[in-house]
Amino acid sequence: MVQMKKFFEENGSGEFSQYQNLQISPIHVHRSKAEHKHAIFVLGNEIASLMAHDEFSGAGRTSVRLQELAFRTMDEMVK
Repeated sequence: MVQMKKFFEENGSGEFSQYQNLQISPIHVHRSKAEHKHAIFVLGNEIASLMAHDEFSGAGRTSVRLQELAFRTMDEMVK
């Protein structure tokens, strides 16, 4: 997913602000599993949103589902 992020950034297609605000990357081994899991869903949502033509396309449905999972993992991080 980070490779896809890099591709979109290099082609000027996305800024990934939600993912950047988390200040986490795959190399941050000191972060919790829940934080990494949340970051994956946030990044996946942003990538799928860039690829979606509308909310009913395959990528659009994926984006909506990843957003739901990102919200759910926030609860795991709070516990």
